[in-house]
Amino acid sequence: MQGTPMVCRARSAAKYRYFSVRGKFPAMHESGSASVVGELYDLPLKILRDHLVPAEPPELEIGVIELEDGSAALATVLRDAMVDGLLQSGDIQDISYLGDWREFLQREG
Repeated sequence: MQGTPMVCRARSAAKYRYFSVRGKFPAMHESGSASVVGELYDLPLKILRDHLVPAEPPELEIGVIELEDGSAALATVLRDAMVDGLLQSGDIQDISYLGDWREFLQREG
């Protein structure tokens, strides 16, 4: 995040599925009914362009999500074209019931 300040922790609207991809990183997808916990950062677009996007895994892309309060935010989301293949290969685990990557890591710990 290149030292970008965190604005707050936030929760998405309840319309996503949340996955662990190979146990390495989280991914949300607008195809469910879960609310996901995340963090909002005051991220300059230059940092997004030059650092964050190039470093993201190929399964993810930048999308616009809805937050619990109805506002919108940019987020990394699971590419639509990847969902079926990852489900069939077993490379993703649905963790929507938790909705929180940190809690998932603690349980897996």
